[in-house]
Amino acid sequence: MSIRSVLAVALLASVTAPIAAQEKYGTAPGSNPLFRDKFTADPAPLVVGDTLYLYTGHDVAQRDEMFNMQEWLVWSTKDMKTWTAHPPIMNVKDFKWAKKDAWAAQTIEKNGKFYFYAAVEHDDTHPGKAIAVGVSDKPTGPFVDAKGSALITNEMTPKGTHSWEDIDPTVFTDDDGTTWIAWGNRQAYIAKLKPNMIEIDGEITEITPPHFEEGPWLHKRGDLYYLTYASLDRKTHRDERISYSTATSIKGPWTYRGELADSGKYSFTIHPGIAAFKGNWYIFMHNATLTLGDLNGSIGRRTVTAEYLRYNPDGTLKKVPHTEAGVTAPAPADAAAD
Repeated sequence: MSIRSVLAVALLASVTAPIAAQEKYGTAPGSNPLFRDKFTADPAPLVVGDTLYLYTGHDVAQRDEMFNMQEWLVWSTKDMKTWTAHPPIMNVKDFKWAKKDAWAAQTIEKNGKFYFYAAVEHDDTHPGKAIAVGVSDKPTGPFVDAKGSALITNEMTPKGTHSWEDIDPTVFTDDDGTTWIAWGNRQAYIAKLKPNMIEIDGEITEITPPHFEEGPWLHKRGDLYYLTYASLDRKTHRDERISYSTATSIKGPWTYRGELADSGKYSFTIHPGIAAFKGNWYIFMHNATLTLGDLNGSIGRRTVTAEYLRYNPDGTLKKVPHTEAGVTAPAPADAAAD
């Protein structure tokens, strides 16, 4: 998610679902949207044993507000159909040095602990967006500030073009045990984490792929690395879509593979999260189709969805549709996890 205030305000009326509209949702348990009692965004899955945990932001924007996010949520499932809601895992106020904006986050397990990387607005000592780290003994938290200061601040990426390029962290542990973090808005960055998980190890490298906007996600299948992200070709599109690149090394070079999914209905933003779970690959996204009371989805009121992620024989990905059935439909053979 990014500020892009001028553009987003101009688009607000055009991407907001009419209040009179009533969306048709899938009726089977686990159909889209996944959660229907609150607005959620920026899904990030984590598999631990026989359970998939899905971390989300919590949209509480009212009427014409653009973004109002104060806490992070987590849900769990053992079958991709029945989801359990857990108490909020953190509030932006838990990072004493941050002043607002509980934006996109991801959790990873390492050394018997769970580390939570999140985008926030730093206080005036380091103006701009920053990346925080929380830690817990359990995937459902509660999480506490693991560092007492930001992992990444705006000053650490001086070539960036604006003050909110340091958002939307994704974390990935490679086969050799090394953990990497990637993030960004307009510019995409990657760096290695030290074994303590709360410090950068070495230099920060820019890896910006074509049309990169925000929301990167790293995963690996076989010998191929995937960088999936929210993309925006301003010459042809108004709303973000999902694109991806691949590489044979986490350090690149990355090869652009094109668009993976169209924009989510009524939503200017979109955000991918990918996981293999109990024999199948899944991709989580968000749109803005949910209606709660007299509030419809909009730029600041989104809702999480899930679809199967399908592979071609050469490792490239098949286009992902946005459906009501989602993963309640029969799993296609090309979504099978090896």
